Amino acid sequence: MARIDDPDVRLLGALADPARLAIVRQLAADGAVCACDVAPAAGLSQPTISHHLRVLREAEVVRGERRGTWIWYALEPAAGDRLTALGAALRPGDSRPATALGGGAIGEGGRAGRASAAPRTRASAGAPRRGARTLPSASGDPATR
Repeated sequence: MARIDDPDVRLLGALADPARLAIVRQLAADGAVCACDVAPAAGLSQPTISHHLRVLREAEVVRGERRGTWIWYALEPAAGDRLTALGAALRPGDSRPATALGGGAIGEGGRAGRASAAPRTRASAGAPRRGARTLPSASGDPATR
């Protein structure tokens, strides 16, 4: 799997997982938390918690500090600012193009290219599609399925 370079995508992807969001909420409520205390609260095994904390660390959502044999985690202060800025940039009516938000232009390659196809008109919407099967209706007229 290719590594994602866009920091906004990594931030949103890290927060999109329910377990990671629960960890972030715990850190927001409690401040610094020992990794050993995250597992019981989240109801997950220690290896799974370690994985989720690594993803959050790589996305720069949390930071870890070693204290003896344990690592204490806290929210990265800049993560909230990044979310606020991203939310402000996505507000309706914002006149910046998609490229200003760090993404590619809509309709130019990628997954967005197929969504930019012209919609079917009302006249073409009622007509049977090419290759569509027709079934006889009760009156004997063919009807599209």
